[in-house]
Order: sequence, then C-alpha cells, then structure tokens
Amino acid sequence: MNTGFKGFLAIIFVLTMSISVFAADTIKLGVAGAHSGDLASYGIPTVRAAQFVVDEYNKNGGIDGKKIELLVEDDECKPEKAVNAATKLMSQGVDAVVGHICSGATKAALSIYLSQMIPVISPSATNPALTQSGNYPNFFRTIAPDDAQARLEVDFAVDELGLKNIAVIHDKGDYGKGLAQFAKKFIEETEGVNVALFEGVTPGALDYSAIVQKIKNSNADGVIFGGYHPEASKIVTQMRKKEMDIPFISDDGVKDETFIKVAGKYAEGVYATGPKDVSSNPLAKEAEKKHMEKYGEHSGAFYLNGYAAAQAILNAIDNADSTDPQKVMQAMRTNYVETPLGKIKFDENGDAIGVGFSVYQVQDGEYVELNY
Repeated sequence: MNTGFKGFLAIIFVLTMSISVFAADTIKLGVAGAHSGDLASYGIPTVRAAQFVVDEYNKNGGIDGKKIELLVEDDECKPEKAVNAATKLMSQGVDAVVGHICSGATKAALSIYLSQMIPVISPSATNPALTQSGNYPNFFRTIAPDDAQARLEVDFAVDELGLKNIAVIHDKGDYGKGLAQFAKKFIEETEGVNVALFEGVTPGALDYSAIVQKIKNSNADGVIFGGYHPEASKIVTQMRKKEMDIPFISDDGVKDETFIKVAGKYAEGVYATGPKDVSSNPLAKEAEKKHMEKYGEHSGAFYLNGYAAAQAILNAIDNADSTDPQKVMQAMRTNYVETPLGKIKFDENGDAIGVGFSVYQVQDGEYVELNY
C-alpha cells in the first residue's frame, strides 16, 4: 500500500468515525459469500447461522434498543462479484460484514470495506496473508490460517502415512495455490521427503486426465491438493479409475458433503483437514438443533464458524456500545465471547485464538475425525 493511499484512507476513516455511533435506526449486518453456484454449500450455512444469531438478538430487544437488520449478498466465490457485493453493502450503509467465504473473493472485497474500515469477519477464508500481511486491519476470522492447515497435512502425510514422494497440486487460486505453496515449503524442509510434482490445474475443466497422468509418471506415493471440491472430486475419480490407489489429502475446501456426493464411491479413503470437531460443545449442540428443527437437515460446512462469526461481531458492537469501527475492532480483540467453537477472542492480526484444524477421512460415505 502506498503512502498516498494510506493518507486517503485516514481521511475517510476520520470522516466515518464522526458519523457512526448508532447513527442509523438499525444496526446493519451484511452476510456475503457463495449462495449460488458450485460452492453454494459453503456459503448458505453461514447465512442461516447469521439469521439465527440475529433473530436471537432481536428477540431480546436488539443491541442498546436497536434492532439488527441482515443484508445478504451472493458473490458465488468469484472476486469480481465479491467486489460488486461489497460495493452494494457499502451503499446500503452496512456496519459490519460476516463473510466472505472464499479467500480470493474475500481479498477482492476487502479493498472496498477498507475504504471505511468496516469490520469484516470470515468463517472460512484461510489465506494467511489476509491477517498476517497487515494490509487488512479490519479483517477477522473464526478459522485458522492455511499455514497451520498445510503444516498439519504434511505432518500427517509424513509421520502417519509414511509418504516420501508427494505430488502437490492446486487450483491456481489465492486459497488453493497459497495452501499448496505452504505444503511444498514444509515438504522441502523435511529430511528424506521430496516434492514429486508441483502443478496447478484449471478450475471448471471437465477432464483432468493430463494432471492425473503426470502424477502417475512422477511416481508419487501420495497427493496433497489445495482447492475446492469440484476439482478434487474429478481428480480423485480419474485417479481411482486408473487404479491409482495412493493417498489423496486435501483441505477444508474439500471437507464437504458435496465432495462425497459427487465423487461417490471414489471418495472413500480420502483425507481432508477441517475445523476441529466441536460437536460436544453445548452451544454447538444448540446451534445444530436449531438448524435441524428449521431445515430438517444437518447444517453443512462452516455453519458453526459462521455462527461464531456473527456472535463475535455483534458481541463486539454490544460491548463497544457503538458501530464505530475502531471501537468495534478494539472490542473484538479485548473481549471473549462464548461460541459454538468455544470461548474465543482475536489476536492483533485478527485470527481467532483457540481454533484449529483436525484430519478427517471419508469412511462409509461420511467424514470421520481421526485421532491424530
């Protein structure tokens, strides 16, 4: 960020501070993410979670007598649509945002919110630079970053599965490639383990036989994939049809029921990292019960992270007694809040303290958390 742009942001920020503090009749909470398209299964659970949290607040009188208004915008996890969604939310006077869902879309949208320092909290955007670069002081998340996720994947591949020659594949996106680069780095730092292949694929392709053949030619004894379920399901299916029965390890972009539905029997045995199982937490049980009663189905990916994100940002507004961004962000970092993920607050970078990842495996048609 250049100095001139910083000065512009400072002026906007001061102007914004002078007109906030519950200036509107309602507190406006935006929810942005993939609500249609291939990745809708990641975004819709967060909309539902935010609605439950808002309903609970409004039932109890809102915050300092002001009701909370939910503004929902679909970005399909596409950066250009995320910019449009963020612009629309800003034009509607949004006070804070839960979202976006995918790292690339989140990064694109943050440049819009940053102009007025609107606090943004994502349940699922894991790219490390979003918090660690220092470029987005208004950004928070209720999920651990990808460097931690990649570290877990490599340790599991080497220590638990005994892999020595690992192909690292990614989807060329901010999320998938970023995670894969960390995995490659950690493999190269591990004595006696090699990166057999490091290559990107084009998202949305119908045929991944070329990369599957490259994996086979590399003599890899396992694959780490960074990306989302549409590509992972096709690659795994084509690998298994070629009788390549080597371990396939992926990320929270693949730890989703949709991956299992699409890959079918070929999903069996696939490993994926994802948020730790917190289903024994009483607040998690309560949140899941609400979802089951209203929708008649289990909640899906990032629902609890979305629930915690909505709770955290509204709790911060409540503690700050204001929608002043500076006061809200300070409250995020200094006040704990009880959530389905546990009791959390946020560090100086915006990462939630106390959340982490586990390794899961598809067993008999569902993801099972492993004791690792």
